[in-house]
Amino acid sequence: MTRLVILDFDGTLADTQPLIVHSLLRTISELNLPQRTDAQCRSIIGLPLAECFVRLLGVDDVMAERCADVYRRVFDEDNHPGTVTLFPHVLETLQKLHSSGHLLAVCSSRGRPTLEAFVRDFHLEPLIAMVVSANDVQLHKPHPEPVLRILSALNVGAGEAVVVGDASYDILMGRNAGCRTVGVTYGNQSASDLRNAGANCLIDSFDLLPDCL
Repeated sequence: MTRLVILDFDGTLADTQPLIVHSLLRTISELNLPQRTDAQCRSIIGLPLAECFVRLLGVDDVMAERCADVYRRVFDEDNHPGTVTLFPHVLETLQKLHSSGHLLAVCSSRGRPTLEAFVRDFHLEPLIAMVVSANDVQLHKPHPEPVLRILSALNVGAGEAVVVGDASYDILMGRNAGCRTVGVTYGNQSASDLRNAGANCLIDSFDLLPDCL
């Protein structure tokens, strides 16, 4: 029986891809770094921010942190009301799961300030039992620490939890924690990426999630 659903945010609950890609490209341009394509930017969404720049540009940790600082500024500058929206059927499906007694948690590589702001702005707070951000763990996706932290805090066994995400990092994190996993195919990575990572179930629309639980 599934008691707990652990949800990625970017690319799973909310369509942040256009803003993230725009912010990555604007950061690269402002710092006069080698240009990257939209596809290259999309491929690293879901990783902690500084690691994104290490993977994307091959820079050292110092430069990656400088990139991250610029990125946070331009992301906030361009994050106007309505720029980011929830994917179709997300809110009503979360309400349905909450009403049926499921615990819901959000587990993201996003920093806590913007993650909490999104959860609040989308009126998800009454539905979400716990939020874990990049600031709350030492080891990030695909390491299981974020999921294990949630399981411990909510006193739920790994066999009673499902991890839902749009990226291979989410699926591997869930598997590494001993949980079942669901991949959403409308996010930042392909169905084949999710399948190759070992997702137990794939869905093309969020309202199909209850069928996987």
